[in-house]
This record gives sequence, C-alpha cells and structure tokens, in this order.
Amino acid sequence: MIQLIVGEKGKGKTKVLLDKVNTEVKTAHGSIVYLDKSTKHMYELNNKVRLIDVSGFDLASSGEFVGFIYGILSQDHDLEQMYLDSFLKISMTDEASANALLEKLAEIGEKFNVTFVISISVGVDALSEKFKENIIAEL
Repeated sequence: MIQLIVGEKGKGKTKVLLDKVNTEVKTAHGSIVYLDKSTKHMYELNNKVRLIDVSGFDLASSGEFVGFIYGILSQDHDLEQMYLDSFLKISMTDEASANALLEKLAEIGEKFNVTFVISISVGVDALSEKFKENIIAEL
C-alpha cells in the first residue's frame, strides 16, 4: 500500500511525515524504516525507527533505487512500514516519471505486505487518478 503526502517544496511535508512515523512506531508490530536524503532529522525520529541516509549509496537511477528498496526488504522480513522523505530526490526520478515509480512501489508493497508513506513535492494534478485516493495530506 502507498500513502502520499503531497505539496510544493517547503510547505511542511517532512514535519507531517515525522509526526506520522513517530505516532505509528508506538503501535507497530514490525520494524519501520525511514529513508531520507541526509541524517538531518535523526534526532526527531523515535529511536526504534531505522534511518537510512540514501545519499551515501550513490544511486544513479530510479532502477537502482528500486533495487535498493529490494535490498532493504531482503534484510528485514519484519518490515511493516517504509517512510520516504524527499521522494523525487532520493529515488532519482522526476515529476514526469514519478507515477511509474509509484506504481512499482505499490506492487512491491502488495507483494511484501509493506506500507510506503511517501512525501513528494508535486501538486495533486501531477499524480495519476489511481494515486489521488492515496493522499493522506495535501499541503
């Protein structure tokens, strides 16, 4: 499953994402991973959430990003939720290709029973109709 937090850059999506992960970790039965472009938010996350700084892995394409996601899933069979901040930047994609990548993540989520909560800097109009029902916050 995919949940989206959408809006223009600088509108407060990260704060919404951090609040959600810190609330969800209290009732989660499995593990939670938070992917970000830096470690800037390390001290804002509950210590039970695993923060991964994607910038240290030199990903060059969205295909490599998908492989990176599969690698995380292969190492953690109890993974319940994955939070992706600054989605376009960490996934090495752009607004035009975002819907295809979201579709791939939706397939991965269904297959491995993982919920992806994604902060993405696009307007609602940039999303395909399929994903508009997955918006949990619009800023």
